[in-house]
Amino acid sequence: MKILVVNSGSSSLKYQVIDMQTNEMLVKGNYERIGQANSFLTHKVRGIKHKFEHEVKNHEEAIQFILARILNRHYGVMESLDELAGIGHRVVHGGEKFTSSVLITEEVIKEIEKCSDLAPLHNPSAVAGIRACRKIVPQMKMVAVFDTSFHQTISKEKYIYPIPYEYYEKYGIRKYGFHGISHQYVSQRVAELMKQDIKDLKIISCHLGQGASLCAIKDGKSVETTMGLTPLGGIPMGSRSGDLDPSVVTYLIKKSEKPTVGVRELTKTDHKELSPDEIEEILNKKSGVYGISRISLDFRDIELDALSGGHHAKLALEVFDYRVAQEIAKMAVAMGGVDVITFEAGVGEKGDLDRKHICEYLGILGVKLDEEKNHEAKGEEKEISNSHSKVKVWVIPTNEELMIAKETYALIEKR
Repeated sequence: MKILVVNSGSSSLKYQVIDMQTNEMLVKGNYERIGQANSFLTHKVRGIKHKFEHEVKNHEEAIQFILARILNRHYGVMESLDELAGIGHRVVHGGEKFTSSVLITEEVIKEIEKCSDLAPLHNPSAVAGIRACRKIVPQMKMVAVFDTSFHQTISKEKYIYPIPYEYYEKYGIRKYGFHGISHQYVSQRVAELMKQDIKDLKIISCHLGQGASLCAIKDGKSVETTMGLTPLGGIPMGSRSGDLDPSVVTYLIKKSEKPTVGVRELTKTDHKELSPDEIEEILNKKSGVYGISRISLDFRDIELDALSGGHHAKLALEVFDYRVAQEIAKMAVAMGGVDVITFEAGVGEKGDLDRKHICEYLGILGVKLDEEKNHEAKGEEKEISNSHSKVKVWVIPTNEELMIAKETYALIEKR
């Protein structure tokens, strides 16, 4: 049987069809600019990429067009939707309500909507994709797989923030963590490759891309992670700041409220007060390695500039590598040690220089890289630590879609 995996964005919809007997990805695609002029679908099947310029007004029309391609004898991989066991939907935030994947009902959809305040850019889009699928194939079993649910095993003293407790009670302000689907997949996969029971391993999973987070996994369960209430927390990322002294935010707001007394008075056109939304945009879209480098949020661009002598680019990478290493040490404290460190996602899988610099900081933990293996590892499953390393280090390409498919299929098979 096959599973359709759907990942809905506000104006995009990514999908894959996965054969659950072989775990093979049969087809994948991305509908972009949904609801806008010039919307188009990129659809890849049997190694061939097809582009369809077809305007759609909403997620429902996009799903209809995608399913038609999947069933098409030239572009498809199925003769009938009866070959689908179900549809798995990625949902970023499940709050405290969802501690695991769930079969989707109207009540579940309403609960996901209630979490939208915690993920305003993600949950409404997920609901749009879910409702579109339910309208087009109402009899199909569907499952919601949450990025936050893997972290619901984190103990309370680790997820409660040291602010007035009433804010947790009133608004649910606490650490939730994200990238849980990726961390879960990679931890299971590295245990398989090491031929060890995951319950016998202390794993630190490093999901390093434009969005980035670390997770401490003990006995197969998340016990600590870096992201917090939102995906803005933790280590610096492509354009997100990561953790800051909270006073940085209030200081910026105060500095923008009135002109600083100086050599001259600022005119109204010189001065601009910063609203909460503008501060949020600065921290989410103008910070991280982009904010320091002044070049790009793409690590490849920054590395090229650093190699050419770019001071800010070099500094941005140094800040990133140091903060990742620092957080790895914190993750080890949370578990009382570490057996294996994994690197995944764009930078984690292909950034050999970043991996090298990060691991150089970790000599205190007994980490030793095999430099040749590390240099060769470019998006493939590979151990990159040497025989003298006390901690195994692996590169594991993440596969969130396969994890969603597995969760979906397992839940459907139980019913």
